[in-house]
Amino acid sequence: MSSYQGVLVSDQWLQSQFTQVELRTLKSKFFSSRTQQGRVTLAELPPVLASLKAFSEIFSEDEIKTILEEAHSDLGEEIDFEAFLRKQCLDLVNWQAYLTLQDRAIEKSGSTRSSFIKSTTTTFHHAINESEKASYVKHINNHLAEDKFLKDFLPIDPATDALFELAKDGVLLCKLINIAVPGTIDERAINTKKVLNPWERNENHTLCLNSAKAIGCTVVNIGTQDLVEGRPHLVLGLISQIIKIQLLADLNLKKTPQLVELVDSSKEVEELMTLGPEKVLLKWMNFHLKKAGYQKQVTNFSTDLKDGEAYAHLLIALAPEHSTRETLETEDPTERANKVLEIAEKLDCKRYLTPTDIVEGSANLNLAFVAQIFQHRNGLSTDSKTSTFAEMMTDDPETSREERCFRFWMNSLGIDSHVNNVYEDVKNGWSLLEVMEKIYPGSVNWKLANKPPIKMPFKQVENCNQIVQIGKELNLSLVNVAGNDIVAGNKKLILAFLWQLMRFSMLQLLKNLRAKEITDADILNWANRTVKQAGRKSQMESFKVDKSLSTGIFFLELLSAVEPRVVNWGLVTKGRTDEEKKMNATYIISVARKLGCSIFLLPEDVMQVNQKMMLTLTASIMYWSLHKQVAAGNENVLDDSSETPLPEGEVTAPSGEMSDLAVDDSVSESLSTEE
Repeated sequence: MSSYQGVLVSDQWLQSQFTQVELRTLKSKFFSSRTQQGRVTLAELPPVLASLKAFSEIFSEDEIKTILEEAHSDLGEEIDFEAFLRKQCLDLVNWQAYLTLQDRAIEKSGSTRSSFIKSTTTTFHHAINESEKASYVKHINNHLAEDKFLKDFLPIDPATDALFELAKDGVLLCKLINIAVPGTIDERAINTKKVLNPWERNENHTLCLNSAKAIGCTVVNIGTQDLVEGRPHLVLGLISQIIKIQLLADLNLKKTPQLVELVDSSKEVEELMTLGPEKVLLKWMNFHLKKAGYQKQVTNFSTDLKDGEAYAHLLIALAPEHSTRETLETEDPTERANKVLEIAEKLDCKRYLTPTDIVEGSANLNLAFVAQIFQHRNGLSTDSKTSTFAEMMTDDPETSREERCFRFWMNSLGIDSHVNNVYEDVKNGWSLLEVMEKIYPGSVNWKLANKPPIKMPFKQVENCNQIVQIGKELNLSLVNVAGNDIVAGNKKLILAFLWQLMRFSMLQLLKNLRAKEITDADILNWANRTVKQAGRKSQMESFKVDKSLSTGIFFLELLSAVEPRVVNWGLVTKGRTDEEKKMNATYIISVARKLGCSIFLLPEDVMQVNQKMMLTLTASIMYWSLHKQVAAGNENVLDDSSETPLPEGEVTAPSGEMSDLAVDDSVSESLSTEE
């Protein structure tokens, strides 16, 4: 929910060695290492270093302690934060000790130093793939060439660092997100002046990162300062994710019901629904290769495609009018790859990769190429079976939006598992345990957890039983709910449970700022009070029944109240028609993300006054506002007495307003009938 805060280091070279997220993590570890006297000494370093991934996979805490003792005689020496950073980045007490750790790491891992550090100067090096960069640049040049703002800066020369320079203002990344998932960002919220001040640039990057999360990107290791600096490996990694989402957008049964042709039974259909888009793409490719008589199974987008034979067979199956046996008979892999690309161009697939990329097994570029082929000619038929299945796939729109919201929220937490389908992926309990550990650290007993793949059903039930137990300890409403109810995949119960987890997470964040328990009523009253104190007249009766919220005016007034400059009232409509309501709703979401609110709702949620999404939106704005006040040193935010009481007759929320959103008896009792 919060905006990204920068950690500044006086030594600019030292600061350049870390991303902002790494700096914040290390700062947290540094302060957690303080002794009772408030000091941090070298003796406190071993457990901290052992928790860092660079060393934890190779050294134990005792081994690190031994190395430090060899390099320095006095482990009681006190260090400050910057000295702590240098011992991460430079020397682990001195240059030789650091290099000793690296050499020992190399000996134990079998790798080379060049993959870990650039040289003996110990500057960390994040190499970028020049071929991938060139491919992404061509993609950008092709898709954004007609953009009114960017056309003055395009085409980008892939041989230079112009891509990273252009990305520094944030406009390019925001526009690219809208190409991947149209309508994600209201472009009226993007600052598009030729020269942006630091505030405007930061707003664009904050909007970009929160919008990227909202379409499924993983941005846990990226901060706005990283993008302002145009860090090549981070910018390229984010662009890669955005483009991948664009290329794989149709690889699901809702968008392309013809994919049902890939399976033979209803059970296989269920399995297909749980697959991520990359695995669906592989399944589609193998389906056509088998029909073409290709004997091998393609299991990845790298080594299995290096010789170009799979591509040649795939194009013979999909585009026989353009393909010949000559491609297969060509002995040189590079020449065969070139012929494959020539055939693909006849299908209007843009040449974003080279024959060398295929021969060298570039996984990202091969995936993009196969996805391009799928987009232009998937070779699947439309028959009665597909039509019938398409009808079965029709879900309640609100339920579908909630599943999408919770899925992206779970993935945004930085859990190791990736959730592709909420209903299927939570059944074994593992991803839910990861979520619960993220929102309430220390709550999960991992010794009792069973990690996937889980073949025995009772092991899944064990995981889900622990989930229910933790939920009860967190005072979630789980009357008559047991672990096997989650394993059974009851959609209504799963959505209700995830809503409670999301709501708990929001209230915990607010509680940490206010140093007191926060209720839904507190959030509603805060919003009404804030709007009132800003001299506005709108008030919200409740998150549930106030249909006047559909115009969006109240939320725009709330956003303007917490940050007056963020709303351009010249762009706001009166919200009288559905079209005007949608324009306001889209603007609200983008403006909130621009401030720093991490939200996953859609314009339809505002227009239809989805009570859950209204609460998440309001709570996100409240958190941002209070966090801003705390960061500015306003301690009054922690004191209820600082809040001006609402005038007599103003709307307040009953404390139990949201109780109907919990998992209650009616939900759990319905399991027996729904199963």
